[in-house]
Amino acid sequence: MSDAPHPRETFAYEGGEGVETAFLDSLERGRLHHAWLLTGPEGVGKATFAYRAARRLLGARPDPQFGLLGASPDDPVSRQVASRSHPDLMVLEREGEDGKARKYIPVDDARRLPEFFSKAPGSAPYRVAIIDAADDMNVNAANALLKTLEEPPVRGVLFLVSNAPGGLIATIRSRCRRLAFPPWSDERVQAFVQASTGLPADQALRLAHMAKGAPGRAMVMAEQGALDAEVVAHEILHRLPEVDEAALLAVADSFRGAEGQKRFEILFDRLQDQVRGMATQAVDAGTSAEIDRWARAWETLSALPRDVEAVNLDRGDAFFTAIGRLREAARA
Repeated sequence: MSDAPHPRETFAYEGGEGVETAFLDSLERGRLHHAWLLTGPEGVGKATFAYRAARRLLGARPDPQFGLLGASPDDPVSRQVASRSHPDLMVLEREGEDGKARKYIPVDDARRLPEFFSKAPGSAPYRVAIIDAADDMNVNAANALLKTLEEPPVRGVLFLVSNAPGGLIATIRSRCRRLAFPPWSDERVQAFVQASTGLPADQALRLAHMAKGAPGRAMVMAEQGALDAEVVAHEILHRLPEVDEAALLAVADSFRGAEGQKRFEILFDRLQDQVRGMATQAVDAGTSAEIDRWARAWETLSALPRDVEAVNLDRGDAFFTAIGRLREAARA
């Protein structure tokens, strides 16, 4: 199964008729807002929309077969956007110039925005900036962005992708027009995954449940081996507190190398989700002590992947730390 294309290389688009109509209406009426906050769960198509809107603003030839904001992949503008070479498009993201993911979008990147927008468009009707995702900006970067929002650029448009807009500075939110991208139904995600991957219906439906209405996330999870990780997480949690040590060692050993990092991340994601479900069951049962135990376990599972990335902890050690906390929760 091949990796999903980046949003800048994605031309097919489903389920965005509502937001695309709202954007086009604003554009055609001459009331185009200078900043758009795109909100909704990760993987629901916000960044894909941002690049589609950017192509339209940059003058790409419309192609109705790709939807309301569709553009021809062969158009020169589309090719420049895909190759990250368009002079009137600026993208801020965690991925650095070396292709590696950074911990956050640094302030120096955000400080380039005023200079970018101070210049007239070079070859297009507008200058466009995409921030994917605004949630990844540190405090200084967010403040630098705010300065740009407070002085709307002439013939300039910003798209801020946000999976958790509540965490953004209130003044950033207030200066943007919001476009909400609702989650899809499980059945719709299932159909999308089946059509895209050829997976059996039952596996596609399991991925749809895991992705919680986000088709892009379902595709990523399929590529990361989420179906297998879900089984491993279930086996671990339902054998607690007695877990096969040899099996645990084999799991920890699978975390080595670059591919091991992906396995580590997806397994922790599946453990978090299942433990969240166990905590929810405890809430329904009204057992406060059990709620506290599983809530603490969930906090550990949430924090450890961040700690591993931040301070380069050994992934195997982090895994056994999590197992210890899960055993404590199961024994109490």
